[in-house]
Order: sequence, then C-alpha cells, then structure tokens
Amino acid sequence: MFRTALKRFENIWKSYRHRFVPWVVLNLSKNEKTLRQVTGRSDDKLVPDEEVSRSLLKLFGALLRGRGAQTHFGTSEAEQHAGGPPCGHGAMLQCLGFSIARQPSTLPSAGTGVFVTKGFVPRGATVAMYPGTVYQAYEPILLQSIRNPFVFRCIDGVLVDGNDRGISKMVFKSCSGRDRLGPFMMSDTSWLTATPQNPLAVGQYVNNCSNEWPANVCYQEYDVPDKFPIELHQYLPNVNYSLDRRSPLRCVVLVSLRDITAGEELFSNYFTIVH
Repeated sequence: MFRTALKRFENIWKSYRHRFVPWVVLNLSKNEKTLRQVTGRSDDKLVPDEEVSRSLLKLFGALLRGRGAQTHFGTSEAEQHAGGPPCGHGAMLQCLGFSIARQPSTLPSAGTGVFVTKGFVPRGATVAMYPGTVYQAYEPILLQSIRNPFVFRCIDGVLVDGNDRGISKMVFKSCSGRDRLGPFMMSDTSWLTATPQNPLAVGQYVNNCSNEWPANVCYQEYDVPDKFPIELHQYLPNVNYSLDRRSPLRCVVLVSLRDITAGEELFSNYFTIVH
C-alpha cells in the first residue's frame, strides 16, 4: 500500500515539476539550451501591442459573426465548413492561418501540451492567450495558489491564475458575472470547459522548454486598450479579481519566436517575458 501511494505521488510530481518554479530554477544549469534562452525580462516587446490587437480583433470579429449566424440560422460547425461563417478553430485557421489545440505532450510525464494542429505560424504571431483571473500584487491569492501550478507572475507582480478547476474556477465565474454590462459579457468563461469558444485561450497548458525541445514561443504582457470594442470583450479569457474600471485589463499572450509548422508542440520559457 505504501509503495502504491509512493508511486502515485511520484507520477503526480513528474507532471507537476514542469510548472514548479524552484525545480525549474535548479535544473536550468543542467539545460544548456534553456539557459541560453533565458534572456531576462525586457521592455522591448517582440510584437507591438497594436499588432496583437489586430490579431485579436480579426479573430474575435469572425467568432462574433459565426455566433450570430448560428443563432439566426441554426447552422452547425459542420455546415459552416461548407461555406458559412466560421467559428472556433475554423475561424482561427481562416483568420490567422493556423489552429492550435490541447493534446498529450511529447515531454515524458508532462501531461497536457498545446500543439499547432493545422496551418503555419509565422515568427511574431500571437499564438495563444494565458487565461485566468488577474490579481494585483496586493490582492489575496493564498487559497487559490495551493497546489496550483497555473499561477503566472508578470513583471510588475500582477498574477494571472490560469487554473480551470476548484476554487480558481469559482472565483473566475463569480468575477465574470459581476462585471457584466447589460447584455454584454466582459469576459469569456468558456475556457473553463473542454471547448473554449476562443481557441487561443489554452496558453496555460503550454509546457516549459527542455534541452531537447527549445522554446518556440514567449510570453508578452498586453493591456487591453480602452478602444477595444465592448461587444468583443466576451472573448477575452481574463477578468480582474477586483472591480476596477480605471485600469486596463492585463492579459498575457504567447508570441512565436520562429516559424512553427503543423504538428509541432508549443514550448515556452517560464523565465522569459517581455513587458
């Protein structure tokens, strides 16, 4: 019985360690490629915010049109592939030229990863978004952080809780319902399910790079501009923990460091982020 429990703990640890910051730090020296890619935290963005906004607006606009066509005409996704407005991964492929999805990782015992399933990702493209509740540095997150490998820390101490289960899931849904403006949802809760309506909202499952698999994407902070159309906020997979309409909503996107082809898994470096 003890051996069974020990084996179970070992399996859990093998999956969890890829997101456990102290373990990653201790193993940097053993990983030459990863070490060379740790370029620190920089004020030079790989992609301008305006370019990130254009990609999101293009995709979200297509998702909104597809949703409207479904509501009005009752068309299915299969019917839409025959010529109707695209939705989900179809919209992503049509608008951005590629699609991504969660699949078992190629890293041993790493659990779920994110792969480019179709198309081609050029260098500098917005590939994914890191969803979750956004906490300012002074806000409480102790309970949510327990046994939670999906808490992402930005340069300025802002935290993004990308866990789609347990108390983290309840907090996000509560904050999302609170922020609704009349008929307009201000955030997307579908990333908490197996089928997010915004196909970019899987960035929390991108695994850390290894010596064999160097990083092909990096994190970049992105504050949603005031002029972002209110009807498209329903596709943003982030929400502020506190109700604060004075500050822009912090998002984190993943940007491609090189060209990426279909079939490749996305790998990031947990210690590289541009502000």
